[in-house]
Amino acid sequence: MPTQLPILVQTPAHSQVGGALSYLSEQALAPGTLVRVPLGRRETLGVVWDAPMAGGPKIASDRLRPISSALDALAPLTPAWRRLVDFAARYYQRASGEVALAALPPQLRELDPVQLARRLKRLDAAGEHTPTGESPPPLTPEQQAALERIDAEAGPFLLFGATGSGKTEVYLRSVQTLLAREPQAQALVMVPEINLTPQLEARFAARFGAHAVVSLHSGMSNPQRLKSWLAAHSGAARIVLGTRMAVFASMPRLRLIVVDEEHDPSYKQQEGARYSARDLAVYRGRLESAKVILGSATPSLESWHHSRPVAEGGRYVRLHMPSRVGRAESGALPGTAGALPAVRRVDMNHQPRGAVFSPPLLQAITERIACGEQSMVLLNRRGYAPVLHCSECEWKSECPHCSAYRVFHKLDRTLRCHHCGHTERVPRACPACGSPDIRPIGRGTERLEEHLAELLAGVTRPDGGPVRITRIDADTTKLKGELEAQLAQVHSGEVDVLVGTQMIAKGHDFRRITLVAAANPDSALFSSDFRAPERLFSLLMQAAGRAGRDAGISAQSEMWVQTHHPKHPLYENLKKHDYPGFAAQQLKEREQAGLPPYSYQALVRAEARTQESAQAFLNAASRLGAEAAVSLNVTLYPAVPMTVQRVANVERAQMLIESPSRAALQRFLAGWHDTLHEVRQGPEGKALIRWAVDVDPLAI
Repeated sequence: MPTQLPILVQTPAHSQVGGALSYLSEQALAPGTLVRVPLGRRETLGVVWDAPMAGGPKIASDRLRPISSALDALAPLTPAWRRLVDFAARYYQRASGEVALAALPPQLRELDPVQLARRLKRLDAAGEHTPTGESPPPLTPEQQAALERIDAEAGPFLLFGATGSGKTEVYLRSVQTLLAREPQAQALVMVPEINLTPQLEARFAARFGAHAVVSLHSGMSNPQRLKSWLAAHSGAARIVLGTRMAVFASMPRLRLIVVDEEHDPSYKQQEGARYSARDLAVYRGRLESAKVILGSATPSLESWHHSRPVAEGGRYVRLHMPSRVGRAESGALPGTAGALPAVRRVDMNHQPRGAVFSPPLLQAITERIACGEQSMVLLNRRGYAPVLHCSECEWKSECPHCSAYRVFHKLDRTLRCHHCGHTERVPRACPACGSPDIRPIGRGTERLEEHLAELLAGVTRPDGGPVRITRIDADTTKLKGELEAQLAQVHSGEVDVLVGTQMIAKGHDFRRITLVAAANPDSALFSSDFRAPERLFSLLMQAAGRAGRDAGISAQSEMWVQTHHPKHPLYENLKKHDYPGFAAQQLKEREQAGLPPYSYQALVRAEARTQESAQAFLNAASRLGAEAAVSLNVTLYPAVPMTVQRVANVERAQMLIESPSRAALQRFLAGWHDTLHEVRQGPEGKALIRWAVDVDPLAI
């Protein structure tokens, strides 16, 4: 007799089909089994789910459709994986089917049982693991102490280690210890950016063998993602390296999770289910009894707060590695090889007016070039200039589709919107008044690179050749392989000065760079976003960490900061490399203001053709939820336009929801979900294009 099965499928966002659909099957299939099922006029992939609690309505069998086929050559997805999906869907206010199916490789949705069997046979023929026998470097006392605590305690652990202190070696040794104890165990290692995956994969492959390691990230082709996913799901891959999407990787024997650079905003998904991969990693560790290591030189303030002493309510174990590898043994002083770089603040109020590079900084870069060393210049704004401007009529290069300016890119002579992608050729004259006097305002990395080349035109390298400057940002790394090629040039010493955005400040092990300069970091000091100082301090500390990583290259490494506010507390803490001092000051301010981590937030964002329609939807939902909000001690703030309120001719508004209790906020959101659907169907929702809830938002 056919069996009724609850099956999760990918349903449209906000379709109000949030749970499993019922199908008929001639055979009983275990929860977690992948199946192909009819949905409307098409066939799609589904996952047999856990039966709902008794008491729900029973659907007559003659009203149900049968499954098309079962992919039973694959082992079912584990109960822990299914619980992770259910939690993520519930917490981040999305449908379980949406989360579950988005976590599976796209190509899996196209395979029938015969095609899948062929892929699995190919996977089995790939070969056995072949360890390379690479001998690991000796451990520092700080690394040894951290590893002993990781082995002895349950965690989760916050590995607070200075840049260059050897956090990656701690990750490698932790995996090595795990695999020695449990040869079939698996480890998940996450990094924030795709471009950091290849170098980490090379280190893990050298230590454990290429067949033991696979990558999972959105930059891979669909066949590559499927192959990696199957290797992890079958247990053939012992180590999975990936970006935020890898937190949902199917790993039946997962025993260790590492989140490197845990502070990075890239771990927060910004489309669809807006989950935090870092937070889900901690939750998954608890589900699967796996140890979790969060690593950073500049931890997020939430993680730092959670790692306070247990007596004060801390939940994480803080492990401290303040010394760079080589410093503890050599007794190096600050500013010398093996130590963190000396921070020099340049007061731009006392420099020539309009100077982009102060004379002292230019002199320092020139001296580094003469010594055969490399410098890095950081400016977190790509393009040639943020805006093109007419001095006659005040015309500016606004995007016709967004409430933002199009950025001037000199290399291809285009004006490009970084929000909607709208691109036009640069006009020969002002489109408004016809004046030929149109000029760029401000500077991006492209203009900075050009200006630096002009200033260093008369400087030569030790071999007598001209200075070589390279720029790395989103514009120069569009094509496949370009980033790897540019990084290889930096590592080989072919580049004297590296100019770039935050892409170059994260995780890269540049051995020859001895000077890092932040050209214009002040704008974040006075931002309306309360997280802006945290992000700036983190970026500058991480950038500083790229300098002086090789004790044999230079006697002294430096971080130069050009600022109009040299006495600002943020720069005072940066000069001392005092993250704990900075964190204490920021947490005190947040506690006084009732901001996270002392409160919990969610944003509801609405998009419509007019700003009035977007705000009307949010305000109507707010009115209907007001009574429940008061009873749960939840605050609903008025709807306001987003910072960039129009993108691609779509108006955007948002409403902040806040509570001192995470549980109260979750209860409110769960009950309010149906209200949002009701408003969507009513008069206030007719002009709405879409809406979304963002729990624990990183940008407001």
